[in-house]
Amino acid sequence: MDQAKTAYAWNEGTALAYQVVGSSGPDLLFIPGSVTHLEMLWQQPRVSRFLTRVGNFCRLILMDPRGLGLSDRLTEVPTIEDRIADLLSVLDAAESESATLFGNSDTGPACIAAAALHPDRVGGLILCGTYARATPDEDHPWGWTDEEWEDFRRAVRDGWGKGFENADPLAGDEDFRQWWATMMRAGASPRAILLLGEMTRNVDVRPLLPRVAVPTLVMHRVGDRVNPPEMGRYIAERIPGARWVELPGEDFALWAGDIDTIADEIEEFLTGRRGGAEPTRIVATVMFTDVVRSTERAGAMGDRAWTDLLETHNARVRAELRRFSGREIDTAGDGFLAAFDSPTAALRCAHAILASVGEIGVDLRIGLHTGECEVVGDRLRGIAVHIGARVASKAGPGEILVSHTVKDLLAGSAIAFEDRGVHELKGVSGEWRLYAVV
Repeated sequence: MDQAKTAYAWNEGTALAYQVVGSSGPDLLFIPGSVTHLEMLWQQPRVSRFLTRVGNFCRLILMDPRGLGLSDRLTEVPTIEDRIADLLSVLDAAESESATLFGNSDTGPACIAAAALHPDRVGGLILCGTYARATPDEDHPWGWTDEEWEDFRRAVRDGWGKGFENADPLAGDEDFRQWWATMMRAGASPRAILLLGEMTRNVDVRPLLPRVAVPTLVMHRVGDRVNPPEMGRYIAERIPGARWVELPGEDFALWAGDIDTIADEIEEFLTGRRGGAEPTRIVATVMFTDVVRSTERAGAMGDRAWTDLLETHNARVRAELRRFSGREIDTAGDGFLAAFDSPTAALRCAHAILASVGEIGVDLRIGLHTGECEVVGDRLRGIAVHIGARVASKAGPGEILVSHTVKDLLAGSAIAFEDRGVHELKGVSGEWRLYAVV
């Protein structure tokens, strides 16, 4: 599934970014919590896979809340009424008469309130890792104390956007950590986060819980270290007929833990069936890169110098992937596998990569192929991936080689190709005509 296009809804003078993914099934409005940025979500393979899967069984509407991502920045503390009006404006812009709302963390309370106050527009409610009140009270002993709020403010002022502290299971995934740190900086300014923190501190939708009369699913990770699961259980016990699901893990951020189980629960709630982790099939342009004569260069340079050069190479490749919206799928040794939504973006990125790594004296060979791939976990599988690897193996130093499929898809463009003849690709039936990009 191609990445959705960003559009804007308006709530009076506030612009709200949203996307629509998929075109069939029940409407689901997903309002990511904590920090978000619609277009950066698609750049992380595990997040992109989750959104693609959910968009396959419903009409998924995504939005950046005010103050976050591509929506207008904050100048004052938003109210719960502001957030309710925002999500209703997005439903109007997306031409949704009635939708299930999915909120997590700080977006949960607004979803609860909208479900209670606007049953004509809200047909269902899904909550994950959220709360009805964020501070302790007599019958609600959980939440952040005044001292903890001060610690939060200090942490935002001193270190916003430097890293990711609530995803120990992914602590070894440096690519994920870097993506999250970048999304923190792109998704919200420190001032916006402080204003949203004040909103969170003031929120209390407990009186509205018994008034929610739509089907409701409440999920919470049992070890959540920011919002304890008792906060979710409190909600489930007070919304009539709500289903309570305890999820494994201890991650606060939705994307850091097991998101396949969350997708399972959402699918069952919306459709009555559970698809599980069956592979999703997508059409993608795959790009393979490989350093030419890497073994010889490593031997000549020595281990330390070669490692330093490779790290610089990796950083430059990843910078270009981000610039052209490529998704890093895998890396092994000195090569990358990346995927793109269009062959044009893949080809532009390939040119940029060759130029960038050429500046540090590294020669690459690059191969491109477009075809149907299976999404399995965070990886791509299938014959299209295999063909892409074989095309790359036929390329010469500094050359971008493409399959006839890519050339045909770019027919009519200003891109010129040179015929490199017919080849047999190991493990692939038939003969394949390959082309070098001029």
